Amino acid sequence: MSHSANAAIAERPASTLRGASLPKWSPWAIAAGSVAVAIGIGLAAGLDSKVQWGLIAGLIFLVATYVIAASVEGRRQAKDRIATGLVWVAFLVAVVPLVSLVWVTISRGVKVLNVYFLTHSMGIVADSQPGGGIYHAIIGSLEQVALATLIAAPIGILTAIYLVEYGRGRLARAVTFFVDVMTGVPSIVAGLFILSLMLIFQLEPFGFAGSLALAILMMPVVVRSTEEMLKLVPNELREASLALGVPKWRTILKVVLPTSIGGITTGVMLAIARITGETAPVLLLVFGNRFINNNPFEGAQQSLPLYIYQQYAAGADASYDRAWAASLTLIAFVMILNLVARGIARWKAPKTGR
Repeated sequence: MSHSANAAIAERPASTLRGASLPKWSPWAIAAGSVAVAIGIGLAAGLDSKVQWGLIAGLIFLVATYVIAASVEGRRQAKDRIATGLVWVAFLVAVVPLVSLVWVTISRGVKVLNVYFLTHSMGIVADSQPGGGIYHAIIGSLEQVALATLIAAPIGILTAIYLVEYGRGRLARAVTFFVDVMTGVPSIVAGLFILSLMLIFQLEPFGFAGSLALAILMMPVVVRSTEEMLKLVPNELREASLALGVPKWRTILKVVLPTSIGGITTGVMLAIARITGETAPVLLLVFGNRFINNNPFEGAQQSLPLYIYQQYAAGADASYDRAWAASLTLIAFVMILNLVARGIARWKAPKTGR
């Protein structure tokens, strides 16, 4: 081809197969317009709830996105945009209540949350009076959750190892079935089970009884999460270790568990978060205590969830403030546990090369 022909081709406008498309800022513009229209509809209809305004805005956003995209880009691209819009709307529906909950808890909990509140018990302070603290509830929750974890975590992890590495036949199916059943057991049922044993042996309420009920609730969560993490370990790693003559128990200990330790730790921490906020078993078995009791094996104890329930049920302004402050402390406790879990998981994760 001659040089003049090449120059003529280069001067032609480049053809494209792409049709018309909306600009990148169009979703934001549609969202802003949807919010404005929803506010107008809410004010005109006399809707006081901001939740209703948000739902109307989400519906208008989806409809407007489809109509505008179909008229400019065609129905096929409009369907893609409507799917993306549904994902964003679902994300906001999930996040907004969570942010609202955290904001309300922080704004109301900081009123009485201070060093005195964290280092003193209720003692002789009446629920209707200001003062008092949650030190006795913190001690009780830490001891009860720690004892439950010491019971449930090893049993749950070993059960998951059996199901994944050794479990075959009827016994494995039976264990899996009962783990599934235990996952849906209400917390009050676990509390009633331990309470029946206490009545048989004529025992008084004490902290360790609550730990036993919490361990029952924690075990199936640990088993299920650990089982899924162990299944993610490639079989090639097991086969390579066994091919070198390493015993199976040592392969599990040195290859399988270190590879999945991050996920196992996260699962255990999720199980701890699951039981930390339980109130019903503690109410039945631990009974609550206004004074400090450092011995979980003797006498009634307090816990943070039970403290929150009792203070909110008291119905006084001072007790409401203490309930919100204790709720904020409980949320901070769970957050710290998750951060610690992430740190341990990253620290114990297997090192990878380039």
